[in-house]
Amino acid sequence: MSLELQLQRFPKEISLKDGAKVQLRPLRRDDEKAFHEFFLAVPERERMFIKHRVTDQSVIHDWCQNIDLGRNLPLLALLDGKVVADATLHQQLGGWKRHIGRVSVLVHPQYRGRGLAKAMVHEIVEIARHTGLEKVEAEFIGEQEAAIHMFAMLGFSNLLRLEDYVKDMQAISHDYILMGLDLTTDEEYAGVRSEEHTSELQSPNT
Repeated sequence: MSLELQLQRFPKEISLKDGAKVQLRPLRRDDEKAFHEFFLAVPERERMFIKHRVTDQSVIHDWCQNIDLGRNLPLLALLDGKVVADATLHQQLGGWKRHIGRVSVLVHPQYRGRGLAKAMVHEIVEIARHTGLEKVEAEFIGEQEAAIHMFAMLGFSNLLRLEDYVKDMQAISHDYILMGLDLTTDEEYAGVRSEEHTSELQSPNT
């Protein structure tokens, strides 16, 4: 299935654990101000772990004015016009890792603990699965224990851990963790879901 067909599913609305409803859709050019405000709301300590200087207006301007969803697909969660989360699928269109996508996610501090990050990563993984990618990866530093735990719950496994391997924006060294998830084909995935559904119907405990 093509990326264009996947993007036709958006915008879509999802419900959070507390009943709040947010809209999911890809980044647009006119999101520049709201997207920048979203990153400014992230605590400074967390921004040190982001690879780009997201407080710099010119960085966000460049992202919004040069959108290439085939390479970087930022999926935003919006509530009352405010960006409350971003999950991005990064792809290399050529080379050794052209079959592997990379997933990143960030949630506004006021909207954490509601299942939003998990829901958005699930959406990104489904897009990756149905656009032909075979694997997805996620990168972390050692201190991101909550995020590592959440990705593990979604089926990601530890591929690599290197001590004091990366440096944040203040040149402080941190452990580097790489996690990965193998994606089934559409047919395999449909078969697994069908088997799970049948098992649920037959289980005496349901």
